[in-house]
Amino acid sequence: MPQKLTGKGQATRARILEHASEMIYAKGVHATNNEQLRHAAGISGSQLNHYFPTKESLVLAVIEWQAQRVLTFHRSERFTHFDSLDSLREWAGFYIAYERSYQEGCTLGSLASEIIKTDLDVRTELADAFDQWRDIFRDGLERMQSLGRISVEADPTRLAHLLLSAFQGGMLLAQVAREIAPLNDALRAAIDYVQTFAKPTAAGVPDGAIA
Repeated sequence: MPQKLTGKGQATRARILEHASEMIYAKGVHATNNEQLRHAAGISGSQLNHYFPTKESLVLAVIEWQAQRVLTFHRSERFTHFDSLDSLREWAGFYIAYERSYQEGCTLGSLASEIIKTDLDVRTELADAFDQWRDIFRDGLERMQSLGRISVEADPTRLAHLLLSAFQGGMLLAQVAREIAPLNDALRAAIDYVQTFAKPTAAGVPDGAIA
């Protein structure tokens, strides 16, 4: 974010990013132009140029803005840092129950699929955003290991890739099918596989399983 922005300046910049993200998602990068964005955000051309002098600077900011929304949600206390199978199921359940999941898809995934096809030099930023998302799952799985909830034979990085890939692929197929079943099946299958590494509790029931 540019330095020394006033509160009003921060709000204006955020408004531009919100509208730019929506327009890029709906129309694509090349079909999103300054005139449309100025009209949607209610700003002047000089304001737009002040905050984002080039299209690449705007797209990079949109990636960061959208990524932070996703990462902040996943880092919240809602899922107790993904340190149990139950927290993974709660995460999956949130998206499966969200009635607009199959309509909207993954905002970051959809943005990435659109932007990666352009000639803008933003691949590194996109890769970093997904790496941070994967690491949230990996860190949670490592905590599960340290707490004795899953076996040391589990590979947290590979399992984290599996969870993220199941989410992205399931979201895409759900959008195509216009129903939530593909996402439901993909996430439940991925989490069921993670459960194969679960260690029995004192009661003889794997963590997160239904007795």
